Amino acid sequence: MFDAKKLLDQFLGPQMGGKAGGMLGSSGMLGKAGQLGDMAKNNPLKSAGIAAALLGTKTGRKLVGNVATVGGIAAIAGLGYMAYKNYQSGQSPQTVAQKEPEILPPPSNSGFDLASPTLSNDFALTLVRAMIAAAKADGHIDANERANIMDKVHAVDLGSEAEAFIANELANPVDIDDLVAAARTEEQKVELYTATRITIDPDTRAERGYLDLLAGRLGLPDALIDHIDATVSAAKVQA
Repeated sequence: MFDAKKLLDQFLGPQMGGKAGGMLGSSGMLGKAGQLGDMAKNNPLKSAGIAAALLGTKTGRKLVGNVATVGGIAAIAGLGYMAYKNYQSGQSPQTVAQKEPEILPPPSNSGFDLASPTLSNDFALTLVRAMIAAAKADGHIDANERANIMDKVHAVDLGSEAEAFIANELANPVDIDDLVAAARTEEQKVELYTATRITIDPDTRAERGYLDLLAGRLGLPDALIDHIDATVSAAKVQA
């Protein structure tokens, strides 16, 4: 089995244009700001993340601030933790949505910690599957688009096993019940919804319906879903 955490970091990679500081990876500091510049120069696809190839300019939005430079699994965990914390503290989602989030490493006892055993390789794979499922929610990915996506994925050189996994997920229907069943803790459920919400913006009825269906299946409180929506929205700007 390939390293799903590494795939997720590459899938939602660091995006240029955010703040250079505070960059995290699944095993600590991602590196210095100069490394991002080298990455963008040597392989622009890696600097933007595979999600950029998957989504193209469909949403017209991108992540900003240190959420952009963190990227990957750290961005999902950080945004999920922030939304969960604000929900528990009773803050208004409307207030959260007005301020660009500055994510920090989740505390080790929070359930969102990057070193937590709940953030296993299998669950990282689930998050990747959730993002691909979200991208297909409005049915815009046809055979030609899949071929175009796979050309871009191949250019990132993930390895044959990871490429085959992505091709299979793109070509076949995703069982939302399987995704939900993989999220066993409340924190995992928050991260699953957060990864999905990062991938799509509810600009169509199909996308809104998919998000509502996922939220209902996960059984998360409406107020918590509102916080995740607000937190992710605040981390995006028009591209």
